[in-house]
Amino acid sequence: MFDFLQGYDLLGAFWVTVQLTVYSAIGSLIWGTLLAAMRVSPVPLMRGFGTVYVNIVRNIPLTVIIVFTSLGLFQTLGVSLGADKFTVINFRLAVLGLIAYTSAFVCEAVRSGINTVPLGQVEAARAIGLSFPQVLRIVVLPQAFRSVVGPLANVLIALTKNTTVAAAIGVAEAALLMREMIENEAQLILISAIFAFGFICLTLPTGLFLGWVAKKVAVKR
Repeated sequence: MFDFLQGYDLLGAFWVTVQLTVYSAIGSLIWGTLLAAMRVSPVPLMRGFGTVYVNIVRNIPLTVIIVFTSLGLFQTLGVSLGADKFTVINFRLAVLGLIAYTSAFVCEAVRSGINTVPLGQVEAARAIGLSFPQVLRIVVLPQAFRSVVGPLANVLIALTKNTTVAAAIGVAEAALLMREMIENEAQLILISAIFAFGFICLTLPTGLFLGWVAKKVAVKR
């Protein structure tokens, strides 16, 4: 039944999906946290930038962003992100596009966690002379992250599924291989089931584990 799988690097395609997810998740967490800090900043210019960025990016389809990284950044502006091979360039551009898109959702999740921190704690921290960055780093963000593990898990699961959009610019991940197999093999239902099962194996354990972590680290108020 599965003889048609010979000649296809199924594990390699899913490994590329995992790499896209991991690199994009790390970048999105960093950039999304910075955006959340901007959105609660006392500096109007930073608040304005964070608000505009999130509201614009969240309403642009991910496909448009990914295609723009290839057609706009690479082919028009010549941005190669330090790579020489076309496949590596497309991979890095896909990661950049996923970070730009996903960080907007990470920002809103982190900002919702920041809003759960009692205002009295922030005022007390400022009263003892801590600066705004110190208040965020020492008082606010540690509590905020503990309260948004669940929402961030949902963002990570969505990011894993969104990596399929990278196929639009030729990144050799699972969705691109699935399209190739469907074009070459007369096993549409079986191929779809295999790739659906593959993504379930990636997302379900992640959701269960992070759900358990969320319960363990939840802030008791």
